[in-house]
Amino acid sequence: MKKALSLAISSVLGVAALASTNAYAIEGLSANASVTSNYLWRGVTQTDDGAAVQGGIDYEHSSGIYVGTWASNVDFGGDEVTGLDASYEADFYFGYAGAVGDFGYDVGYIYYAYPDDSAEIDLGEVYGSVSYSYFTVGAATLVNSGDDAFSDGQDDDWVYVYADAAFEISEGLELGLHVGNFSGDSAEDWFGDSYTDYSVSLSKGGFGLLVSKTDIDGGNLDDVKVAVSYAVDFDL
Repeated sequence: MKKALSLAISSVLGVAALASTNAYAIEGLSANASVTSNYLWRGVTQTDDGAAVQGGIDYEHSSGIYVGTWASNVDFGGDEVTGLDASYEADFYFGYAGAVGDFGYDVGYIYYAYPDDSAEIDLGEVYGSVSYSYFTVGAATLVNSGDDAFSDGQDDDWVYVYADAAFEISEGLELGLHVGNFSGDSAEDWFGDSYTDYSVSLSKGGFGLLVSKTDIDGGNLDDVKVAVSYAVDFDL
C-alpha cells in the first residue's frame, strides 16, 4: 500500500504523458501508477500508517486471459532478527475474466513476494469473483506460504470473502462500499482472531478518498483509517 506527494504526482503524470506518445503501443498492455497516504490491505495498514508509491503492468488478451505484476513500498515494523523487515512488496498474478450474459466473473492466482525480507514470508492465494450491475462478491483462499509466514504448529489456511458495490452518484464521481471477512488459522495467527473490515470510498478523475475500519480487538488495528490517493492508468 508520500513525503513529497506533489512531486510524486508530477512524476506519474510525466510518465503518463510520455507513454501516450508511444507510436508502438502493444494492444492489451497497460500500466498504472499511484501514490497513497496509507497502503491498506483488507483494512490493515501495510506501511505503518505511512505513505506509499505503487505501480504495476498488466497484459490482457482478447480471450480474457491476463497476467500482471504490481509493487509497493511496505513497512511492517520488524527487524533482521525477527523478520517482517521488508521494504517493498512485489505481486505477480494471472487469471481469466469474462462474462456470461449480464454476469461477469474473474478467477486467478496471486503471489505476494517480499524479496528483501530476512524471513520467508511470501505467500499465494487463489481468488474468484462474480459481478452483476453495481455489485461484486468474491473470495480468496491461501494455497501456499513461506516457512516463516506463520507460527510453528499453525495450519496454513485462511479465507477472505467480500462484497462490494460501486455507484456513480454524480458525473464522474463514484461511491464505493465494501465489507469483507478474514478467517482461518493463519488469519488468527496474524491478527489474534478472525475479523471483518468495512470501507467507504469516493473517487473521481484519478483522485480517491477511502475511509476504512476493522473490528480487530487490540492495538490500533481497529482505529478508523483514512487514505487519500491519486492514480493514473495508461496504455503501453
